Order: sequence, then C-alpha cells, then structure tokens
Amino acid sequence: QVQLVESGGGSVQSGGSLRLSCAASGYTYRNYCMGWFRQAPGKEREGVAAVDSSGRLRYADSVKGRFTISQDNAKNTLYLQMNSLKPEDTAMYYCAAADGSTWYALDSRGGPHPSSFGYWGQGTQVTVSS
Repeated sequence: QVQLVESGGGSVQSGGSLRLSCAASGYTYRNYCMGWFRQAPGKEREGVAAVDSSGRLRYADSVKGRFTISQDNAKNTLYLQMNSLKPEDTAMYYCAAADGSTWYALDSRGGPHPSSFGYWGQGTQVTVSS
C-alpha cells in the first residue's frame, strides 16, 4: 500500500533553514501529484507546495520565494527546502500523494487544497523561534 514517511523537521531560529524529505513507496511515484501541507495547533491544514506529474509547481503565497519543492523520481523522494524561516512557519508538516496526476483545487492561501490528496504521512514537526 502507499506509504509516505517524512523526516528532517526540527527546531531552528528565525531566518534559518531546514530541508524536509518524504520517502514514498507502494505505488508508481512519478505518475502522481505530490504535496506538502502544514497544520498548526488550532488551525486548519493548509497547502504549502505541490508538484504534479508533469513537473508543474504550486506554492502558497506565504512561502513563495522562501520554500522550494523538488523531487528525485529515482529515489521516490519528495523534498521541501525551507529558507528564511519565520515563527509563523511553525507547524506539523505533512507529505501527501494525490489520487491523480495533478491537484484539482486551491485553498484560500493559494496553495494546493487537501481534498485533492488521498494519502498522507505521519508528519514532521517544524518549530521556528524568534
């Protein structure tokens, strides 16, 4: 079955960087859209970034210019490079695989909508201190 395992979270100071990784298994990775989401306590899950099967990218407005999504199809691994981190980036970050080749909706912040994604990892915590 589909399995997604995130790693790379941690605690950093404002302005710092982290790189998240998501190892995928159980399906033909390159045929599906992949994304990163985050959820802070008491808030709804929001889309951060996504890459579809053709390589098209999508970012939430709040992370444009700071975060970069990428993937290594040979390793079935998705990455999220996060630079210039801010305290408001603090959240649990989740890797997700869509049910198809691309996302079908956007959320209010311009990122991919969670409804397009049917498979989820367990999450990795990112904490940014001021």
